[in-house]
Amino acid sequence: MKNVKFLVVLSFILPLCSMVFSQEAPGRQDIPGTWMGPIKAGAIELRLVFNIRMEKGDSLVATLDSPDQGAKGIPMGNVVFDSDTLVIYAPLLLGQYKGFMSSDTLIEGSWTQRGQTFPLILRKLKDQFMVNRPQEPKAPFPYISEDIKFPNKPANIFLAGTLTIPDGSGPFPAVILITGSGAQDRNETIMAHKPFLVIADYLSRHGIAVLRYDDRGVAGSQGSQLNATSADFASDAEAAFNYLRQDNRIDPDMIGLAGHSEGGLIAPIVASTNNSVAFIISLAGTGVNGERVLFRQQKDIAQNMGVSEDEIKDSQAINKKLYKTIKKEKDNQKAHTEAVELYRKLLQKRGVPDSGIEEAIGQLNTQLDVSAIAWFRYFISTDPARYWSRVLCPVLALNGEKDLQVAADENLPAIEEALRSSGNNNVRTVSLPDLNHLFQHCNTGLPAEYGKIEETISPEVLKLMSDWINGLRESR
Repeated sequence: MKNVKFLVVLSFILPLCSMVFSQEAPGRQDIPGTWMGPIKAGAIELRLVFNIRMEKGDSLVATLDSPDQGAKGIPMGNVVFDSDTLVIYAPLLLGQYKGFMSSDTLIEGSWTQRGQTFPLILRKLKDQFMVNRPQEPKAPFPYISEDIKFPNKPANIFLAGTLTIPDGSGPFPAVILITGSGAQDRNETIMAHKPFLVIADYLSRHGIAVLRYDDRGVAGSQGSQLNATSADFASDAEAAFNYLRQDNRIDPDMIGLAGHSEGGLIAPIVASTNNSVAFIISLAGTGVNGERVLFRQQKDIAQNMGVSEDEIKDSQAINKKLYKTIKKEKDNQKAHTEAVELYRKLLQKRGVPDSGIEEAIGQLNTQLDVSAIAWFRYFISTDPARYWSRVLCPVLALNGEKDLQVAADENLPAIEEALRSSGNNNVRTVSLPDLNHLFQHCNTGLPAEYGKIEETISPEVLKLMSDWINGLRESR
């Protein structure tokens, strides 16, 4: 679902052996090193890592890593230590960290960014922090891997991606991987995981070609996400499909689409008008309209975080009014302005103090930027059944039972019902125990766990995808 676009973070309990201890009173000499702590914003937690060194003289210099967001080495501005207080300015992020150094291994403070403040306790690490992602494949690979570009002629842009082709003689079946919402790279990198890289590696080791590509406006792809909707992204996926059909190493009658989250909506949009699509794999794709998806998502996440039912109902009542405003007003700037003003009035009516209102408005502006209004309106207004009911090819729909973003018990039956309503009985739905929205084995399913879990994607899911695609090829 739509990604939060500001730097926030996942709690990480450091083992005692990873901390540095000193008997001396903390001072400037103890600042250099690696400091890590968690920031929490709603259901999202991410780790921040400050790498501080002392240069000539005694000036302090810092960089920032956000390992769960794949960001590393972000240069910081001035680093000031006065008495027992550390301030790290972050002009590139419009933020700063300010904390009290209570010991040589502990700084208690807060991170402020774009008008929002988050508690942030930093602990000093003995060694440089490293993220462990054991499933991430390493070269050399037993298949061909090519960086390619292909045109989306109607949009007048080129998209960049990677095509992996199995070793041996073709032509091979192929699948196009379609990312979830937000600006995603070809690996669908999230919380330092690269699920599409892992999927492509596994499938190409099992006889299936894979094309994964950067979203428009991301990395090597041209274009912009400004005012783009799922329909625009569907045209990008169709452009990838047309590109593969021209490659003589690919079986043109065995090219399918695999979409994750919003990608699971984009895939049936393409296949509903293109009968040449050989199959679809929906990975936590939606079967009900986006408004229902978001209300269920909000409820499930809030309940798992211990929020009271009254608070959940109150929050959803506000969101319902905001969504109505956005759906009704087609001018994006006006819709944003009206939504902000409506939100302000609703908070004032509830007696929220001015400081709390401004903080809440800041959060709304961050999560619902004007440039995202068109996407958001399309998403909450669109009924996926409209497209699923016109899909004629075989469909494998997978969801994790602990998915709190796209609920399996609501969306899987809706996908199957829509397909069967038009006579397509070649559908298999699978709800997988103990898996979250990223198909990781998890405890709660909360997004806060995504970055902590070392597994990128369940091996069971990889095998299901591979066996199902190869089974389709063998049955032809």
